[in-house]
Amino acid sequence: MIKQLTIAAALLYLGLPADAQNNWAPAGTKIKTEWASAVNPASPLPEYPRPQMVRKAWTNLNGLWQYAVTPKSQEAAPAAYAGRILVPFAVESALSGVGKTVGKDSVLWYQRSINLPASARKGRTLLHFGAVDWQCTVWVNGKEVGSHQGGYDPFSFDISNALNKGAAQNIAIRVWDPSDDGPQPRGKQVKKPESIWYTPVTGIWQTVWLEAVPDTYIAATKQTPDVDAGQLALAADVAGAQPGDELRVTAFAEGKQVASQTGAAGGNLSLAIDNPRLWSPETPFLYDLKIALLRKGKVVDEVDSYFAMRKIKMNPDAAGIQRMLLNDRFVFQYGPLDQGWWPDGLYTAPTDAALKFDIEKTKEMGFNMIRKHVKVEPARWYWYCDKMGMLVWQDMPSGDLGNRWEARPGVYGRASDKDRTAASESIYRKEWAEIMQDLHNFPSIVVWVPFNEAWGQFKTRDITEWTMKQDPSRLVNSASGGNFEPVGHIMDLHNYPDPAMPDPKLFGSKQILVLGEYGGLGLPQEGHTWQDKNNWGYQSYKNSEDLYKRYAEFIGRIPALIESGLSAAVYTQTTDVEIETNGLMTYDRKVIKMPVERLNQLHQVLYKSPVQLTLRK
Repeated sequence: MIKQLTIAAALLYLGLPADAQNNWAPAGTKIKTEWASAVNPASPLPEYPRPQMVRKAWTNLNGLWQYAVTPKSQEAAPAAYAGRILVPFAVESALSGVGKTVGKDSVLWYQRSINLPASARKGRTLLHFGAVDWQCTVWVNGKEVGSHQGGYDPFSFDISNALNKGAAQNIAIRVWDPSDDGPQPRGKQVKKPESIWYTPVTGIWQTVWLEAVPDTYIAATKQTPDVDAGQLALAADVAGAQPGDELRVTAFAEGKQVASQTGAAGGNLSLAIDNPRLWSPETPFLYDLKIALLRKGKVVDEVDSYFAMRKIKMNPDAAGIQRMLLNDRFVFQYGPLDQGWWPDGLYTAPTDAALKFDIEKTKEMGFNMIRKHVKVEPARWYWYCDKMGMLVWQDMPSGDLGNRWEARPGVYGRASDKDRTAASESIYRKEWAEIMQDLHNFPSIVVWVPFNEAWGQFKTRDITEWTMKQDPSRLVNSASGGNFEPVGHIMDLHNYPDPAMPDPKLFGSKQILVLGEYGGLGLPQEGHTWQDKNNWGYQSYKNSEDLYKRYAEFIGRIPALIESGLSAAVYTQTTDVEIETNGLMTYDRKVIKMPVERLNQLHQVLYKSPVQLTLRK
């Protein structure tokens, strides 16, 4: 289904020298994952980047580009470039081959020439970026084709009118990223990494690619399952639509057509799914979806996608405590805090196998949920969660930090909402809306988290209610461990290291009770740490057995909390990250600190709670 180019053909097609790989090597001496050696500089991360809307005609532009760092005041492209950078790895990373910091007073330039034959320039040509941190402007053949702000959302430019008549084309990109010197969402990036704050990530960090589309084409879709009604609601954004154009949507279950509906292009369609097979961690069933744009009965454009039938909601039990229900069933959600950092690629997994590995191991350990912490992943990461049956809580990356609070047992943690500027608020709203829109179609995502621990938290009630209106099909965890307000679906306590829960008497009648972070048990592994000393965890141990005993003690306490009203818990964390050594795995993923099978067996008690929920109607 997906067009695959051989490496030799890709090099010729893009105008790269056949010995391009000889000009690249990882930078620095920090630890690396086993996948670093599998990175092919002629074709890094060659997989199709957008599983929710697949077309056959596409070209991957990952590989070696020229780069330069110039003063921010310089608007014009540099006369000469400093060397080569491996896209899509951030300039600070080892796998970029550069390993340099840029900072707020400088800008990063990219440049690349490609050969684009006439056969690839029929209709419209779209230039896609998975993510660029943070502000970028793009030129094609010296013509500006667009600008974008936002480090976590994909974006595209129609570059058709900027293309030369011949095959030779040139792409130039200017990027500015102020890291923690700016108000923009930036997660845990800081210019001076320490403690729980990590190395900056500047520039391109997800796949860059070209796509050939017709003059009228399907630009985006929005798919929302309604289990109670037994249907899938679908809306499509069609670029260049003409009167009379239609959209045909067809669903398949294991290759067999189960539903089809045709309606006006750009309108809303409802696809009836008889006896829907429900998606869950135990049975992550996905329906295939084919979406065709029709003009006078002829297919003009077509994309392949998928969807799942599942719902997430809250409902009180017989004791009046709100519970988190998946498909009308109480499922205790338990998973790690997953930061998604890599010692060699920083924000970017070195290979697709590496990207998949963390989810696979999390599943094998017996977790059924992942909290994606103040970062957004490439689309393929969510696709793997969809396929493997991994529930996802998606954080908004933090930015414009400033306020803190003291958590007090049994009461709301309180701090004043940050007074952000109008520009800062606009940046936040725009990117959060884009993130929710771009990730909407991934059924694994069941919870949105606008704020974490009061980091830049502002207008809590307003932002939470706005988030709920953006997507009524999911739950909203207003402030994970943060500046609490009685708004949103979830009351989320952070407590280190021991497991605990919000007071059911104060909060349980109106909000789902969860433990959004706990644990953080550390075990440094010699030869697998970011630095030789001064590593830390919330509590540190000297061997795996002692670590396991302490962890098992924690797990043993949770069933009583479930019975009292707890619906979910998040353990810190999936892997070590830089100087933090409190991961279930080392930062390089070469050591799993506790036996996977023992963890899996240990966790089963969490899903066999003695609580019998009689739900109020």
